[in-house]
Amino acid sequence: MSAPTSSTAITVAPALRPRAIVVLGVLGAAALAALVLALATGSVGVDAAALFHALLGDASDGPAAIVRELRLPRALAGFAVGGLLAVAGALMQVLLRNPLADPYVLGISGGAAVGALAVLFSGFAVLVMPAAFVGAFVSTLVVFGLARAGGDHAPWTATRLLLTGVVVAAGWGALIALLLTLAPDAQLRGMLFWLLGDLSAPPSPAPALVALAIVLAIALAFARDMNVLARGDDIAGALGVAVSRVTLVLHAMAALATAAAVTTAGTVGFVGLIVPHALRLVIGNDQRVLLPAAALAGGALLVLADTLARSIVAPVQLPVGVITALIGVPAFLYLLARSGIRA
Repeated sequence: MSAPTSSTAITVAPALRPRAIVVLGVLGAAALAALVLALATGSVGVDAAALFHALLGDASDGPAAIVRELRLPRALAGFAVGGLLAVAGALMQVLLRNPLADPYVLGISGGAAVGALAVLFSGFAVLVMPAAFVGAFVSTLVVFGLARAGGDHAPWTATRLLLTGVVVAAGWGALIALLLTLAPDAQLRGMLFWLLGDLSAPPSPAPALVALAIVLAIALAFARDMNVLARGDDIAGALGVAVSRVTLVLHAMAALATAAAVTTAGTVGFVGLIVPHALRLVIGNDQRVLLPAAALAGGALLVLADTLARSIVAPVQLPVGVITALIGVPAFLYLLARSGIRA
């Protein structure tokens, strides 16, 4: 497979900007609709009036308490995680100049999971987020370094990137298997469920929402540089981009986004892969538009996937990562065929 040509990395043409504005508006409405559906759907149905009362009125009655205390935190956590993964995927695809890059495929989610599990086994649960960030950042640097290793310092190729990501992901997978083997039997099922992607008992959504806002704000501040960087380091440097500084900042943001997502919902695959890839086919590769669009679309997708996960075989709840995989595999195969990326 070949990396995108420079023509695909140029900023969106002016003629496409009205379409981009429309797409952002549609995605915003879709995200809001997904949140409303998540709040209204479940074993206890909630109509529009009861939902409005639950959000803005007294939460002492049963349906209102369910909405405010159970469904709303879960929906917000799902939106934050989906947005974080999609933005992380968009950043990785620019940094590695490969439309098939994402935190899950390249092993960054695995690095974050190893960091989180390691501190949990050590009894330092308060350090889960920092440990996940360190694991994700280390994995990012490993992929970034090995993909460009070699005496000739050849530029990245899609084959080298994907092979490096597969190997790194396999290494993290082996460490995860080792940690699970050593885990107490009482904790094993919960850990496996978490590793598949689990929003059944999310922590407070506030840290993930704050992380999404920080990552998106910083990434947008570098959006113009990213548009140039996607055309290659040499061209970006010649046009005045501080390549090393921008690359380091964006790697850190991708690692932070992945770490926040993993600590909130475990390892959820395909969101960071298919969402930016699909949006790029619709609105182009201007990061000033693509990044907020990815946050909205990724959030909406994961909220819908989680709603399906807790509704399909209710009262049994499925891991949300299973739903994203079932949606993501055929969706990605379709996008791959449509985009014409060749091996």
